[in-house]
Amino acid sequence: MGSRKNEQRLGITEPISLGGPTEYDVIKTNELEQFLVDAGLYETPEEAISREEVLGRLDQIVKIWVKKVSRAKGLNEQLVQEANAKIFTFGSYRLGVHGPGADIDTLCVGPRQVDRDEDFFGQLKEMLLEMSDVTDMHPVPDAHVPVLKFKLNGVSIDLLYARLSLWVIPDDLDVSQDSILQNADEKTVLSLNGCRVTDQILRLVPNIQNFRTTLRCMRFWAKRRGVYSNVAGFLGGINWALLVARICQLYPNALPNMLVSRFFRVYTQWRWPNPVMLCPIEEGSLGLQIWDPRRNPKDKYHLMPIITPAYPSMNSSYNVSSSTLRIMTEEFKRGHNICEAMVLKNGSWLELFEPYHFFEAYMNYLQIDVVAESDEDMMNWKGWVESRIRYLVLKIERDTLKMLQCHPHPGDFSDKSKPFHCSYFLGLQRKEGVPKKFDIRLTVDEFKANVGSYSSWKPGMDINVTHIKRRDVPAFVFPGGVRPTQPAKVSLETGAASSGVDGADGYTRKRKRDDNDDDAYAHELVKKDGFSMGGPSTVTPKRADQVTEVLDSEKSVMSGPYELDKALSKGTVKQVASSVLHVNRNLEELEHATRHQLIIIAVVVATATVSAISATTSCHQGY
Repeated sequence: MGSRKNEQRLGITEPISLGGPTEYDVIKTNELEQFLVDAGLYETPEEAISREEVLGRLDQIVKIWVKKVSRAKGLNEQLVQEANAKIFTFGSYRLGVHGPGADIDTLCVGPRQVDRDEDFFGQLKEMLLEMSDVTDMHPVPDAHVPVLKFKLNGVSIDLLYARLSLWVIPDDLDVSQDSILQNADEKTVLSLNGCRVTDQILRLVPNIQNFRTTLRCMRFWAKRRGVYSNVAGFLGGINWALLVARICQLYPNALPNMLVSRFFRVYTQWRWPNPVMLCPIEEGSLGLQIWDPRRNPKDKYHLMPIITPAYPSMNSSYNVSSSTLRIMTEEFKRGHNICEAMVLKNGSWLELFEPYHFFEAYMNYLQIDVVAESDEDMMNWKGWVESRIRYLVLKIERDTLKMLQCHPHPGDFSDKSKPFHCSYFLGLQRKEGVPKKFDIRLTVDEFKANVGSYSSWKPGMDINVTHIKRRDVPAFVFPGGVRPTQPAKVSLETGAASSGVDGADGYTRKRKRDDNDDDAYAHELVKKDGFSMGGPSTVTPKRADQVTEVLDSEKSVMSGPYELDKALSKGTVKQVASSVLHVNRNLEELEHATRHQLIIIAVVVATATVSAISATTSCHQGY
């Protein structure tokens, strides 16, 4: 793919630099490319051929399927013969950055007579199940974007379906045209979005090969550093692609080594929530909702907006929370420091890609155990629980006024000694300078109730949430089931860690507390009922009296904060919220909160505290 150096400007602003590569850039880019090869990020020619054959086979299958459905629904023979479906790819495969064993994101575009529920998740699924080369079938019709997951000849496929208003799908169909969305249902618009966004990204970068190398590098870096996961509140594949594409626009003539360095420089300095956009947002003529914080109230609360370039433009990173944004910002800073030092010392790329040792980074963790009674139940239940974990992070941020920071691990771990089991983990850390005691049992109960609302719940599906200290992290989370004997030591200059464990290097974020302080903190957190932060011991008689005053000021808290608002002055609520939340800074922490926000804080925290006083709140293990 050639450069578009002489074409018109790409992006919504002028480039930062039009400078071309130096001899040093060529050398470092060659080193980077060799590093990626040595890391095993490229598939073999044989694997590439196998994928192409699988896609050809899938295309044949859906064409036969559409003709069968059309005939069964009574269409005349001419329409049956003309009936067609077309397979498109998107995601990492379409972008050209997939690795060995990666799944292929595919889209089947079908005609109006073939629907999603009965035909796609019905007849097509049954056709596939009858084929000997199809395995691991897992339909997910209730997903935000409904998908059929399966393996075809050993290659993992994620297949979406888009139903157009056409009777016949032309072979030269162009999904990038906005007219394709005419009369499309919501799920079809979402299903088409992946292909439309992917194609638009490739049109909006100045040099596709440099973009691909840089993106492959950044995807690998994000996975090594534990910040690659949309579902966990970090960034997924499309998010990283959009961020890299914007850097390519800002430095259109730079080679990948410079693009990687500038990626960290730009996003270290980026003033979120200013959005990252590859092109202006188009209103469109179909009336579909686009990302616009001026019109859509919920868009105002997005913390790290990364906007898709195809109509209708959406924020692809709405899952990001305060905690995950903070973690990613720290990682951007670390990457920037390493790249700057690399230039001065002519260092290698190895340090940048050192893995992040999550289980050495914190003194305290939440462990979420997920169990079921069969493989199929486990797959469904696990997917549901995983999708809810980011809400637990948000609830903890909310209920502690962001004073207790959460770091969700982007993956899960299985205890091989237990059937149908996996565990998720959250790292916990107090914001510097805030009180040591929190009681988030009600928060956990609220999370468990939310998870328990799963519409497809079956007996045997269960979760258990417990607080553990670092020394109690189960061995099955470590490679080979062997716990490291020595924690990583942190370098204060770069944030990089060195460890004497089997020669492995890692990184843990800086902590101001010493281990004795952390041990005392953990002791305060742990209760024998399985989970407690703070507990009844944190409530003094004085605080209890203040809480009682708040509750007595209105006949019923359940009448709502607006009713309670009538009976309380802002000063009173600030005093109560300050006392209950242990904020001893002359109320500076709450100074900028609105009176209504303080009312809500007082009600929520007061209710939690009164529950603690009566010792009626515990972390129950069921639903």
